Amino acid sequence: MDASLSSQPSQPGGTTGAAAASCAAVLVAAPASGQGKTTVAAALARLHARQGRRVRAFKCGPDFLDPHWLALATGAPVHSLDLWMTGEADCRARLLAAAAECDLLVVEGVMGLFDGTPSAADLAQRFGLPVLAVIDAHAMAGTFGALAYGLQNFRDGLPWAGVLANRVASERHSQMLKDALRDPSQWLGALPRDARFSLPERHLGLVAATELGDAMARLDAAADVLADTPLGRMSVADLPQVRFEAASDEPQAMAPLLAGRTIAIARDAAFSFIYPANLDVLTELGAEPSFFSPLAGDALPACDAVWLPGGYPELHAQALSACTAMRESLAAHAAAGKPVWAECGGMMALFDELALQDGEPVHRLWGLLPGRVTMQKRLAGLGPQQLSLGSHVLRGHTFHYSSCETPLEPVARTARPGAPQAVGARAGEALYVHGPVRASYFHAWFASSPQATARLFGAMSIELESHAAFDQA
Repeated sequence: MDASLSSQPSQPGGTTGAAAASCAAVLVAAPASGQGKTTVAAALARLHARQGRRVRAFKCGPDFLDPHWLALATGAPVHSLDLWMTGEADCRARLLAAAAECDLLVVEGVMGLFDGTPSAADLAQRFGLPVLAVIDAHAMAGTFGALAYGLQNFRDGLPWAGVLANRVASERHSQMLKDALRDPSQWLGALPRDARFSLPERHLGLVAATELGDAMARLDAAADVLADTPLGRMSVADLPQVRFEAASDEPQAMAPLLAGRTIAIARDAAFSFIYPANLDVLTELGAEPSFFSPLAGDALPACDAVWLPGGYPELHAQALSACTAMRESLAAHAAAGKPVWAECGGMMALFDELALQDGEPVHRLWGLLPGRVTMQKRLAGLGPQQLSLGSHVLRGHTFHYSSCETPLEPVARTARPGAPQAVGARAGEALYVHGPVRASYFHAWFASSPQATARLFGAMSIELESHAAFDQA
């Protein structure tokens, strides 16, 4: 490992506090999804955290589920880093702030190392984060060396930490994999296939750590095994040290566009897809968050606006169908002309009906939007998206396994980065407006446009160009 790696100067962004800070840091990547990145990243973080070190973790790209495991391992919030969605300035500021207060910084990559635009490799190069490659080696031997060499050398100048084999069958298998490397010093060890620390999955990704009673035991079991590898035996001083620097410009403070407004936010197992940074934006805009749990039978709090985030309404359809008081209170809220912003799973809960797999019953839901949502086995939407509202653009993404049938006509559609946006286009997620309800499969990153975010939650004084999404409310 190269202990002298440092981030390179880039475009101006914003940060506060220290002008520069250094700490041990790695980016955990893989040749593809499902190789064990989250297991290794969380195990490494847990190993050092339980030894009393200050550890912070980040997730590369849009993701709501892997951060649950990283947060459990570190005991700290986990933010997303994405050169397009969150922006370079935000990434730079968060990395610097974390480096100034921690001993180890672990960034988990997304998909394969070079997949996507921007990719995990782009992030690694932009900030000098050495790549720790995790390769599922359960069905390979000599090819392991070729794959490791290709990951390291495919792109010139990629910071590199080494390679770790996952789901290895035996000590002999482990030795075969190590011998396949051109440079044995790149070997960081092997983890066996072991049910004690496997992380269960479902259709949208990993099961959230909060849903498993033995989640911490799984992380500890993985950390115990990692402790016996060359990677696990390294001290923080042995790990690569990365220097993070502030951008030249100071960030602009957000105007308190939502001052005095209370926003009721659904938060439980059915509505858990919430970026911590989005909550920070609402607070910076002056709003007062008020959380409630439909699954727990909570009443809708007194509020000026409602946010129904994404999650898993399909897993809790029967319970949500029985939330008669919530259905009625949301209807009264909308009848009073108060805004509702519903994202993905939050939108699904607002339709008349939810149809699950073939042969399963259709559930009556909350009825603020006419139509039916139907679950399907194939992925229906995936990738970065942006929503233009006048001259303001909200960035975000989409990821869902359902489709909706509704008589409502979309007032707008999202577009992929750099693509044109047009109502009626087949590509892109629909934005529906029904009275004061605005809903879409689109997950918004609020900081990309605080002005548009404020208007979504009813800040009517915000000056935006005429747009149906707002004019109809």
